[in-house]
Amino acid sequence: MKFTKNIIVTGSAGQLGQAFVNHLINCDKGYYVYSLDKKKINNNQKNLLNVEIDITKEDEVVDFFSTINNLYALINNAGIGVFTPFLSRTVKEFKDVLDVNLVGTFLMSREAIKKMVKLKYGKIINIGSIYGVNSSDHRIYGKSKRNNSEVYSISKSGIIMFSKYLSTHFAEDNIQINTISPGGIKRSQSMDFIKKYSKKNPSRRMAETNDFLPALDFLLDEKNKYINGENIIIDGGFTKW
Repeated sequence: MKFTKNIIVTGSAGQLGQAFVNHLINCDKGYYVYSLDKKKINNNQKNLLNVEIDITKEDEVVDFFSTINNLYALINNAGIGVFTPFLSRTVKEFKDVLDVNLVGTFLMSREAIKKMVKLKYGKIINIGSIYGVNSSDHRIYGKSKRNNSEVYSISKSGIIMFSKYLSTHFAEDNIQINTISPGGIKRSQSMDFIKKYSKKNPSRRMAETNDFLPALDFLLDEKNKYINGENIIIDGGFTKW
């Protein structure tokens, strides 16, 4: 099979990033995936290239894009959070989250759009969060010490607006820029948290990584030519109550 559509995925070693990469390299749609993270995914697929990169470093991002010719899509998935209490928040913690979640997304998008403008085609999918739309409910976290932070919410809200801004400025270049905002994803949380989150969710459960793949396919599809600047919330209805 000839791989004709280059897709970049950042934060590819994380839970959602790995699900995206594994789906894209196995979905038989001609995708060639550049998997970007500070550590490599152990996968020897012929349509996958692991690239170790710090997306907060401008020189590393620029150097990486100098190796890319055709670019079909960029998925800005890299993101971090911080869980210390707000009254103990340090400036370093605050800046670290903004560096990865906002500065990294900015740098990757800027360099990708430079390529896409020349090609007169491209798709960017930014990963937001329900906490970029609604404030987190501290009552469901209990004593887990994993409470969502204000800076994570600030960064994800910024991602959503960043997508809207870019979509209006580059639509004439045939570039679509949208956001997927996930709800809580089940991983290694405490059973107490999972029960409280699920009780508050109309779907009565947390998300699995596979729940986000249909939206990913939809936004990447060549036939999808007119959806731009949208924030697709995938949370089982969590934010509707």
